Amino acid sequence: MFSLKDKVAAVTGAGSGIGEAIAHALSRRGAMVYLLERNEVEGARVASAIQTERGAAASIVTDVASTASCEAAAKQILDAHGRCDILVNNAGIGHVGTALTTTADDLDRMYAVNVKGVLNMSKPILASMVARRCGSIVNMASVGGVVAIKDRLAYCATKFAVVGLTKCMALDHADSTVRVNCICPGRVETPFVQQRISEYPDPKKAYEEMAASQALKRMGKPEEIAAAAVYLASDEAAFVTGSCLLIDGGLSVGK
Repeated sequence: MFSLKDKVAAVTGAGSGIGEAIAHALSRRGAMVYLLERNEVEGARVASAIQTERGAAASIVTDVASTASCEAAAKQILDAHGRCDILVNNAGIGHVGTALTTTADDLDRMYAVNVKGVLNMSKPILASMVARRCGSIVNMASVGGVVAIKDRLAYCATKFAVVGLTKCMALDHADSTVRVNCICPGRVETPFVQQRISEYPDPKKAYEEMAASQALKRMGKPEEIAAAAVYLASDEAAFVTGSCLLIDGGLSVGK
């Protein structure tokens, strides 16, 4: 079940956190995984770790905010294999602020990575999927793309946009049997989140409050998000497209 044997996969932002967990999970199911990561050192580290586990992986330095960088990464994969069966658009950044404290530059920076980054990486891979009439794209949205989160105006705006992109891509390319879905995680304990928590005056209190905001009273684990990505990428999800899978520990239930 959920075998990805002989599949070729690409994961953006695979150098840490959820992206790293997804790369490992896809590899363990049999996929050849390309780690598309802006940080060359972290991308190489994860690729090496996967290879140590006897998995197949390679890293390509990729900046999703750059159309040229994405096209070059896609070309390298397609030249090597003639196809890319699975694309996980995981790369993303965050921003704290309201309408009064968020600048136009802040919003532009967020859109460049979180929204345009999805489109930049999807277009060249999607074109090859449409030509072959098969493929699965998994976009990383957020619970903040379904409900509002306090002090996260720019972040939520971009994640609502990712949900919209997902639905439109799914509808536009269903006739080509290309499936497009997104995952909407709640608060997940990643290095990024841990770093942000460490910046609070009382990190322990901040952690407890963030965990308590979710009905299950804990943060998620990257591996729990990765398991959903494996499912959506697999043939078992052949009848799933245009879906937004909430994995938020119940954060959105009462909203």
